[in-house]
Order: sequence, then C-alpha cells, then structure tokens
Amino acid sequence: MSRFDLVVFGATGFTGKQAVIEVTRVAKKYGLTWAVAGRSEYKLQQLMQEVSKKTGEDHSNIKVIIADVSNEASLEEMCRQAAVVVNCCGPYRLYGEPVVRAAIHCRAHYVDVSGEPQFIETMQLEYDKAAQEAGVYVVSACGMDSIPNDLGVVYMEQQFDGTLNSVESYLTALVPPEYSAEARKGVVHYGTWESLVHSLANHNELSVLRKKLYPQRLPTFQPKLQSRGIHKRFDKWCVPFLGADASIVYRTQRHLHEAGHKRPVQFKPYVKIGSMAATIAAVFAGVLLYFMSLTSFTRKLLLDHPRIFSLGFVTKDGPTETVMNNTYYKFELFGEGWARGEDEGTKPNKKIAVKVSGLNPGYGATVSGLVYSAITILKEKDKMPATGGVMTTGVAFGKTDLIKHLYDNNMKFEVIDTDRSK
Repeated sequence: MSRFDLVVFGATGFTGKQAVIEVTRVAKKYGLTWAVAGRSEYKLQQLMQEVSKKTGEDHSNIKVIIADVSNEASLEEMCRQAAVVVNCCGPYRLYGEPVVRAAIHCRAHYVDVSGEPQFIETMQLEYDKAAQEAGVYVVSACGMDSIPNDLGVVYMEQQFDGTLNSVESYLTALVPPEYSAEARKGVVHYGTWESLVHSLANHNELSVLRKKLYPQRLPTFQPKLQSRGIHKRFDKWCVPFLGADASIVYRTQRHLHEAGHKRPVQFKPYVKIGSMAATIAAVFAGVLLYFMSLTSFTRKLLLDHPRIFSLGFVTKDGPTETVMNNTYYKFELFGEGWARGEDEGTKPNKKIAVKVSGLNPGYGATVSGLVYSAITILKEKDKMPATGGVMTTGVAFGKTDLIKHLYDNNMKFEVIDTDRSK
C-alpha cells in the first residue's frame, strides 16, 4: 500500500482544523499527498467542505480515514497509510500513547504539539528504543511548546562563535487595544486548558519519571545559572515560565552533550507580566489553579467551568480568527558565554541576544511549526540523526533548514541588540 505523505489525525478538533488549513496552504508547493483522520466520517467530510469553502479550492478528493484512539486496529490501519502522522488529538496524556505505539509499529514517523512533560518524557522512556529499531522519528512539542525556545537556543549557538554557557528567555504576548474587547471573549481553546489541568494534577510524577529517564545527573558546570524567581526586568515584572520549554531544552542539551558534541547550555525561561498588580494576580491565579487541580472534585470544577476559573481567557469555542491573527508574541533570549579560544574557567566575557517573534502564537505559529516539522522529516532525513528515535525538535531538526522555513512563514529568528537594559 502506498502511503500519504501526511495524515492529520484529530483533524476535526480546534488545532486539527488549523493544521488542515495549513497543509492545504503548503501542499502544492511541496507536492504533498495527504489525508485526514478522526472518529467521525460525517465530521471529517463536513470539515473538508468547510475548508474547501474557506480556501476557495475543492478538497473533496482528500481521503477520509476513520480512526479512534480506543481502537488499536483502526490506529494501525491509519498509520499504515502515513509516512508521517500529524497528531492533533489531545490531551496527549489521555490519548497520545496509543497513536505513538501504532505509528512505531507501522513504521510511520510521528509529530505533535504536546506541551505536556509527563507524556513527552514517558514516550522517550518507553518507546525510544522501539522507534530506533523501527527507524522512525517521534518528535513532540513541535509548536509554541517548544520550538521558539528549543530551536532558539540552537540558533543562538549557531550565531555565537564561541562557547555558550547560559540562556535566559522572556516571553511577551500582546493583543492590541482595539481587539481587547473581542479577546475578552476568549484567547485560549478548551483543549489547551484541559492539557494544563491534567499536567498540573500529575506534576508529582515528573521527579520519579526523570530519575528513570536519566539515572545519572549531568555534571555541574560553572558559573551556574541561578533562577531569578519573580523579578523586575526591562521595566516589567517577570515570573518563571512553567511550561514544557525548560524540560525540552534540557533534553536537547543533554543529548548533545552525551553524544560528545559540546558543553550543555543552561536555560531558564520566564514570562513578562507587566505591573506589580498584574503579576500578583497572575501568581495568585497560578497557585489557585495548581491546588484546585490536585483533587478530583475541584479538578472537575476547573474542567466543567473553564471560563469562570480562567477569568474568561478559556472557552470551548476558542479565540476568534480576528483575535488569533492580531495576537503578537516574542521570545527574547539572552545568552552569555566565552569568545572562541577563551578560558571557560574565567568569567563569561561574551553576550548575545536572539528574538523569535511572529503572529498568532497558539494556533497559527503552532500549526506552522507542526506542519513544517513533518515536511522536514519527509524532505531532509539526510540532515537528521541517522538512528531515529524519540527526540526533541532541537535534536531532530537542529541541522536542517526548519528554522529558515519557519522564518519564511512568520516565525522570525534573528540576532538583536545584546544590551539587556532594553
């Protein structure tokens, strides 16, 4: 049986629909064959009618594949038809593993946009060897979690001309004032909220999981990058970013170190909040969310009433297209290290700053990263690790042209002024 280049699984979900639209945008350019997959044939057909209307092109000939995470045979039938499975069916903690297992069994590559460390690291622990034996790539976090920071550090090292010791990253997101009223109707889709709640509820699993994944700790490199906690910088109050980025970057840097390539870069991510009042409110909301996620009763309240407990930021319909297309983001990465040939036992004497920026972080940049990650596997396997396996974007795509493709599609990677006061 010949395989489609891409099969988008979970295509009728909010992120899946955006991924399908992105595939229609680039398929002709790259000569891609593709299909959509999900539980409901009716919903998939309705989706393709909607996409045809939206794009002005007839997509009625796109194959519809029926597959359900609760039916292993259907997943394997789907994966046998795919060169790369583009998995948009989350939360991945609940629904991801059967798809990964089926993809490896059927020798299909796999990408997703999971930002759930427990799922991502469990897949590496449980399936890395099987993926290598099958000769396939399993790459999670191919969206805003965690391409800007993971590939941002890789890009920074490529530009540094020396030894990079540490990187601090600051995320800013902005909706212009003229769209703020519409944004108050929702800026985050329920699926993202559901993944977050489940990740917080099971956060205690991570320490045990990581001891199994990495029995030997990395040596301590000096100077050690210390956490700043809640702090003021750039005239804004900032807090630690508690997403998957820190763990993803760590996995990339550890892999490259253990492969004998280089000194691992230390990394700390933060989010710019703004005023002291807004920062206090954000910290309070985060603490409340964490403790409510720990018991089944309060967790159910969070999941049943997302709009109330997110103060209106989360809805089951997700943000409008207007809000998505007018939401700006930037990651500012500040690095320190040593110029080429300098003694690494001395104080770092060289700085660099990189910005990764664009529009529509949650559902535009995310699906662009996802789709181009899949295309890179199809087109540039010769530039990827030869063994296959479960890996990060930095490990999988660090030597490919993915950063260039993303730059050409509104995710800009660029070196900026190294003056930290700005």
